[in-house]
Amino acid sequence: MKKLVTILTLILITGFSVQAQIDPKLLKSPVRDTTKQILNMDAVYERPFITVGKLPVSVGGYMEANWQYQGTDGVSDGHQFQFRRMTLFVASTISKRIKFLSEIEFEPADKEIAIEFAALDLELHPMLNLRGGMIMNPIGAFNQNHDGPKWEFTDRPIAMTQMLPATWSNAGFGIYGKYYNTDWMFGYELYASSGFDNSIIANGENKTFLPAAKENAERFEEMASGEPLLTGKVAVRHNKIGEIGLSYMGGAYNKWRNDGVIVDDKRRLDVFAVDFNTVLPMLNTFITAEWAWIKVDVPTTYSQQFGNKQQGGFADIVQPVLKKNMLGWQNATLSLACRLEYVDWNVGKFRETGGNIGDELWSIMPGVSFRPRPQTVLRFSYRAQWQKDLLGNPPARTSALQFGLSTYF
Repeated sequence: MKKLVTILTLILITGFSVQAQIDPKLLKSPVRDTTKQILNMDAVYERPFITVGKLPVSVGGYMEANWQYQGTDGVSDGHQFQFRRMTLFVASTISKRIKFLSEIEFEPADKEIAIEFAALDLELHPMLNLRGGMIMNPIGAFNQNHDGPKWEFTDRPIAMTQMLPATWSNAGFGIYGKYYNTDWMFGYELYASSGFDNSIIANGENKTFLPAAKENAERFEEMASGEPLLTGKVAVRHNKIGEIGLSYMGGAYNKWRNDGVIVDDKRRLDVFAVDFNTVLPMLNTFITAEWAWIKVDVPTTYSQQFGNKQQGGFADIVQPVLKKNMLGWQNATLSLACRLEYVDWNVGKFRETGGNIGDELWSIMPGVSFRPRPQTVLRFSYRAQWQKDLLGNPPARTSALQFGLSTYF
């Protein structure tokens, strides 16, 4: 891994000393243009890459850094400066209709190096393409379209990172395709991959917690259940209306068989998600939203703090208010933004009392963003958050001020 990082660094440094070519199609605003024939599934390729001379690869990436001051019920750890992540992209067109793309993330920058995506695409037909390697499961839209410079907020959506496992990738294979006709576009993806394990109910959070499975690096070589995780998505887009996507992910998650001997009941999880994005005409208001439902077979021996149903999502509203030449930057954009969030980690009622189980969260986050260029964003936001415990006691109140920046490079 150290050799790989060294090579990539040298490539990037070389790019500033030799003639480099940037694909002009990629120099566009992260706010989705409804006239473009693209879907959320295209996010892996809708990034800026630099081709250096005659090198057979293209490189790119992004970084995120921020300051925050946060407190819960009046208790705060004070000012915090964070370098959250840096991500490198390496891509290569091996031959006609054969492409390779990888995404290597440093998160946090001094602790973890992870390969989030590394897949080979074989293009057979616009409606039938093969993909294999380390794929990113297309559950919802954020999991695939998560690059920091595309968003007006420093924090990633809570439901998509703490309820669903954000940047959830696995070893696997699948097919995908797209078709469009005038204003309409249709796309689909279908993958079989490795997946979850018993850590989603046996973890330090002491609750049903799907992101815990990301800590198991063995999933890239061995599946706990011995059965593939199936993930599928269909998306429909109209240039004047927007895009809506429906996705599903499910399969057995526990080790129920050992050397052919059944040692436990087979337990499974199922996830459904819907996502939507649009740009309102006249005002150019960008709206993106996502909601997910999770169902997990939890053993009856577990207490009720381990929920068998979860749900949550978010909605972002971004309104550009000023777009002009500012401070020497052409067509710089100033926007107002607001994010609404809700997560219920334990949907249901207590068996003994019939009262609602708590463990839920609400958040509202207004903010301001400034883009000196489409690929770079400075953002300031205020978070007001309320979170109830399992018993539904009065919520803990969290407030946070955040300022951050993110850019492609």
